Amino acid sequence: MAFTPDITERIARARADLRMGVPVVLTGAGKGALVLAAETLTAGRLNELRNLPGQPVMTITSRRAETLKARAYDGDVARIVLPAEVGPDWISGVADPASDLHNPMKGPFNTARGGDAALVRLAILLVKSARLLPSVLSVDLEKPLDFAARHDLTVIPAALAGPVIAQTSSLSPVVSARLPMVASEAGRLHIFRPEDGGEEHYAIEIGRPDRDKPVLARLHSACFTGDVLGSLKCDCGPQLRGALAQMGEEGAGVLLYLNQEGRGIGLANKMRAYSLQDQGFDTVEANHRLGFEDDERDFRIGSHILKDMGFSSVRLLTNNPRKIEMMEQTGVSVTERVALKVGENAHNEGYLATKAAKSGHLL
Repeated sequence: MAFTPDITERIARARADLRMGVPVVLTGAGKGALVLAAETLTAGRLNELRNLPGQPVMTITSRRAETLKARAYDGDVARIVLPAEVGPDWISGVADPASDLHNPMKGPFNTARGGDAALVRLAILLVKSARLLPSVLSVDLEKPLDFAARHDLTVIPAALAGPVIAQTSSLSPVVSARLPMVASEAGRLHIFRPEDGGEEHYAIEIGRPDRDKPVLARLHSACFTGDVLGSLKCDCGPQLRGALAQMGEEGAGVLLYLNQEGRGIGLANKMRAYSLQDQGFDTVEANHRLGFEDDERDFRIGSHILKDMGFSSVRLLTNNPRKIEMMEQTGVSVTERVALKVGENAHNEGYLATKAAKSGHLL
C-alpha cells in the first residue's frame, strides 16, 4: 500500500487538523478518544462534543494546572471534567493565561483521578508540536475507528505515534548554494528538510572548514523579533551577527539556524509570553503560566546536521551548558566552549539575569 500514509505522515496531518480546529482520533490499549485543540475550538464543535456519549474532559499540563490551582493527579497533566454550563470563553480562559490577573477565579476545578491518561498525554504532545497552547478537549469513544471513518477524521495509534514524537525527525539535505554575506563573502547556505513535515532548518557555512578539525560552530534558534526586527528584549540578534562576524574573522565556521522560535513554543506563544512579561512575570514564569516547560527546544537537530555535513567535533559558541551536553550525548565532541557575551541593554537585563539564574546560562 505505497499510497497509504505512514505514522510520520499521519502525525503531520493530525498537527494540521488540530491547527485548523479539526478533531483527530487517538487509539490505544483497546480505547479511543476524540481530541480537539482548545485554542482552535469552535462553539459548533463544542456543542457536537457535548452531544456525544461520555464525559468531555479538558486536559492541561501540570505547569498550567499549578497556576490555576488545579490538582494534577496524572503527574505531568491534569484532566478537568468539563462543567456542563461553560462555553468557549471559559475554555479559552483556562487554556490561555492572558486574563489570569483580571479574572483569577476560574475554578474550582473537578480534576479526574484514576484511569489511563496516556491518550490525552499524547494529545498534549501533538498540540505542542503544532505550536498551539498545550490544552485539549476530549471524550472517550466506544468504537473509535468506526467514528473516525464516519466523520473522515485522522486516526493516530498511540503505540506507533509515541516513539515517533519523542525522537528527532530525520533530516535530508535539499540544496546548498553560494551566499556572499556582510560577515564573509565566502558563505554558503545549506537547507535541511525534516521528514516529519516540520519547518526546514539552515546551516550557514563560512569558508571551507576542515572536517578533520573542530569547527567554530553555533546553534542559533530562530528569533524573528531579535534577528529581523532588532528587538531589545533579548540578545538573539547581536548573538547571530556576532557569531557570523567571528566566523568571518577566523575564515571558517558553521552557524546552524534552527527554526525553534521562542525556545521551541512558536512565535504566537512567544508573543503570549511577552505579554505576560509585561504583567511582571519573568521569561520562565511566563512559559510555565502558558503550560510549557522552561525550554522546549530539541538541540539534537543541530547535532544531526553537523554530522551530516561531516563534522564530528566543534568549538561551540554558546553560553548555554545544555547545548554542550546535548552535543556530547549525540556524538559531537565539544572541544571548547567559546563565550558569546553581546547585546546586553537596559531592556533585557532582567531577561539575561533570569537565563543565568534559572536556566544556567554562563553570563
